[in-house]
Amino acid sequence: MNSMTLDESEDLILQAEVPEDQDERRLDAVCGRLFADYSRARLQTWIEAGRVQVDGEVVTRLRFAVTAGAVLTLAAEPADDAVTGVTAQNLPIDVVFADRDIAIINKPAGLTVHPGAGQHDGTLQNALLHHYPQTATVPRAGIVHRLDKDTSGLLVVALNLKAHAQLAAAIQHHQVRREYEALVQGELISGASIDLPIGRHPRDRLRMAVVEHNGRPAITHYRIGERFRQFTRLRVLLETGRTHQIRVHLSHQRNPIVGDPLYGAALRCAGLDAELQAALRALGRQALHARELGLNHPRSGKPMSWLCEAPEDMQRLYALLRIHAAVA
Repeated sequence: MNSMTLDESEDLILQAEVPEDQDERRLDAVCGRLFADYSRARLQTWIEAGRVQVDGEVVTRLRFAVTAGAVLTLAAEPADDAVTGVTAQNLPIDVVFADRDIAIINKPAGLTVHPGAGQHDGTLQNALLHHYPQTATVPRAGIVHRLDKDTSGLLVVALNLKAHAQLAAAIQHHQVRREYEALVQGELISGASIDLPIGRHPRDRLRMAVVEHNGRPAITHYRIGERFRQFTRLRVLLETGRTHQIRVHLSHQRNPIVGDPLYGAALRCAGLDAELQAALRALGRQALHARELGLNHPRSGKPMSWLCEAPEDMQRLYALLRIHAAVA
């Protein structure tokens, strides 16, 4: 069960059912898992203020142990920029589509989606607050899903609370189509699906990993886009949206994404011409691009989709790889 509505006071009312893996965990921790658009500190403040109900009863104790199957109801206050400390900045963004409810952004590689540890400005969220000031009342300025800093491509932004509620629910129920393309090491023969759970790496807290015992379910589908010598261009479809999911899954099966600084492997350059080797080393980011985005419009329900081809740095690699394959 998961639903979101907007009441007359303009609070955003969110509901979510406690999953089995959160049984007997403390209330603030479970809220942090289920209502991840908000910081743990803000959720704790709301719990203590009586804004969270467990099966219809207000609970104000942070350490209250919730049970699997319980329904949590959160009355979330509209985001306040003065509280979050995120300021509007006049940064350029590539808007593919926009109306009164949503904006589709083509994010370049190198742009962080929202502020975090070590980066307080210069992000997409800062830019959205300038170009769409109304998003100051929406969690994270309307960002309902994210792309890694060095992943390029399409993402959707909600421009009001109602659109945010609808889109967040659609993502939760796997109703948003997100197709990527990736250039990976190795010559793959055919497409496949990877169904392996993902969680924090047991030793390196900056990385995610395939974790069999306490990882979250993660499913990635891929098919061949183009074959090269020593490399393959893939079309990748996400069924779930775990942190670094595509990068982790492909690395786990020993087909790491070219240029991935966190999950990649040393480039195998034997037999590659000098120009191609130089281009591979100069990429400076993982060769991963969010190519296609499809969803039902949050107001009309009309199916909509957008397509954005990979940027110049990836296109240059494809061209050089084609030449390399042709002369082999």
